[in-house]
Amino acid sequence: MHAIAEGLFTNETPPRLIGGRDRASGRVVFPCPEGDRFDPVPLGRTGTLWSWTVQRYRPKSPPYAGPDAFRPWAVGYVELPGETIVEARVVNVDFAAIRIGMALELAPVALDPDAHDPVMIPAFQPIGVAA
Repeated sequence: MHAIAEGLFTNETPPRLIGGRDRASGRVVFPCPEGDRFDPVPLGRTGTLWSWTVQRYRPKSPPYAGPDAFRPWAVGYVELPGETIVEARVVNVDFAAIRIGMALELAPVALDPDAHDPVMIPAFQPIGVAA
């Protein structure tokens, strides 16, 4: 498996997201922009859910499977304390149990787990949940 974009995750286990720290202001963003203005910085693995929604309609194909294979997913903004807010899937939790302010940890998932060579995307799950 590999990341959907180069430079998205660290190579450590468990992985961390890689953000970018603006050299002039110190502001941290995700993902790390290309160029000389930002220095790559590993982000924290835990945060709190700032906002969320459920993606209930199938995006255009490719890369998404046809209508019969589509399954809705939760997507949220996760606040990493003292760093930034990242957008990612929220996984391993029922939609009805998702709450703003819930504690989450990074848990990357495959965009298409059935693919021959799946690509990993950022995702967060409730802390302590087994993937």
